[in-house]
Amino acid sequence: MDVAVVDYGMGNLRSVAKALEHVAPGCVVRVTDRPEEIDAAERVVFPGQGAMPDCMRELDARGLRAAVLHAAAHKPFLGICIGLQMLFERSEEGHVAGLGILPGRVRRFAAEGLVAADGRRLKVPHMGWNRVHQARAHPLWAGIPEGERFYFVHSYVVEPADPELVAGTTDYPGPFTCAVAKARLFAVQFHPEKSHAGGLKLLSNFMSWDPESSR
Repeated sequence: MDVAVVDYGMGNLRSVAKALEHVAPGCVVRVTDRPEEIDAAERVVFPGQGAMPDCMRELDARGLRAAVLHAAAHKPFLGICIGLQMLFERSEEGHVAGLGILPGRVRRFAAEGLVAADGRRLKVPHMGWNRVHQARAHPLWAGIPEGERFYFVHSYVVEPADPELVAGTTDYPGPFTCAVAKARLFAVQFHPEKSHAGGLKLLSNFMSWDPESSR
């Protein structure tokens, strides 16, 4: 198997798998909740939707924590949406601990101050298309224009303790971290599988990414 899509019961993972199959038609993509299949995969995608406490509970109930931790440390690893938030130490959502792979926390969009430049009140969740600003060069940004629009659906944002982790930001209305990168790991708040050409290009870049050669 070339890529495992981690299934812990949260979100429609088939759309992620179909997008990966589209950009890499010669690869074997499997949605799986079996630790041994995650361990055997060359690449791992860690998506998800829903509430952080539910996601963490289901991940542990299915015995997937160790496989995810190992994959994030040892092979090309892509987190998506909640799969980004779960990588951090703690979330305000349910005051739950995350996986602790990355230092920092997850917080809810502040109720005050969500006002656009034209005076419009911005809503939570942040839902729809928004521009992504590339904080630094990375192989997964290759061929994607600066300011490309991606599709978001979320009420919480990550706050990395280490600014070197930040790979991309989005404004709502002020900047927040929407992409992080470290070694073999890349994770995004937006949904590349729902983001048309830009999202498919990012997934294609992930499928050909060799972290060892890009160091």
